[in-house]
Amino acid sequence: MKNIIPSYVRVPLIFAAVFTGMEYFIDSGDKPAFIEYPMVSLFLGVFLFLLVAIEIVISAVDKVTYQLLTEEQKKQLKEAQSLPFTESEFYQKIVKKLTRSRAIEQEADVMLDHDYDGIKELDNVLPPWWVYLFYSCIIFAIVYLVRFEIYGDYTQAEEFETEMVQAEKEIQEYLKTAPDLMDKESVTLLIDESSLAEGKAIYTANCVACHRVDGGGAIGPNLTDDYWILGGGIKNVFNTLMEGGRSGKGMISWKDQLKPKEMQKVASYVLSLRGSNPKEPKPTEPEAVLYKEEASTDVVKNETVADSLATN
Repeated sequence: MKNIIPSYVRVPLIFAAVFTGMEYFIDSGDKPAFIEYPMVSLFLGVFLFLLVAIEIVISAVDKVTYQLLTEEQKKQLKEAQSLPFTESEFYQKIVKKLTRSRAIEQEADVMLDHDYDGIKELDNVLPPWWVYLFYSCIIFAIVYLVRFEIYGDYTQAEEFETEMVQAEKEIQEYLKTAPDLMDKESVTLLIDESSLAEGKAIYTANCVACHRVDGGGAIGPNLTDDYWILGGGIKNVFNTLMEGGRSGKGMISWKDQLKPKEMQKVASYVLSLRGSNPKEPKPTEPEAVLYKEEASTDVVKNETVADSLATN
């Protein structure tokens, strides 16, 4: 028996196809299905064992069958196996069914009476695959016409809106497990109540020891005025949370404890405390500068405390 694809190629291909299919159809979250579900690993192991066993049995049957052949039959088998695939009987049958072509010896049966300067014309039939494809297109066109033009199914605009809604759902699902890619340059200020409430909860759990519940400052500086050591505004506050404060005496970096989105919410909540006037706030740090952010541009204006006092 002639094998077009060797067993050492066929077995890995079949196993890879089954493995890929199971990974695609089985929802296992971030982990591969064969790790998340032990039964999948067991099934794959048994399946691989059966594949190898079947190949061994087929090979053994082929060898036994070959030994039972006569010398003449062995010779015929050898000649058949030596033929290229394109000359094999199986391939020829497939081609004939797809094309319904005539052999050169039968050209006289389909030759027309037309003669153009010695050029003859053959009345060959259209290939069946082309005919079936043509009929399929006609059927598709009729179904499309009835569905969309007569019964008025969804329009392209409606399909677009539906796809956009579905895409938004998929994006939200992806963001639940996707790595947070926010940084100082892309962070924005949050002002909605739910985000500020989440920021307050994170602040209460991690920041009150140094900045007090009201943000008035204890070990850390006062967060309710306009003076900032490392700059105010959402980008600077976010960056301070991400990278930490002054070297050797400032706040630690929170990027290993909090996700970027959590730091965005904390920074937005801290900025919402501006002007809340807590009771007995901590005096302004000597290193702090007056931070003013222009509403219409990204230009930031800083003045030292001493300069500010000198002009008052």
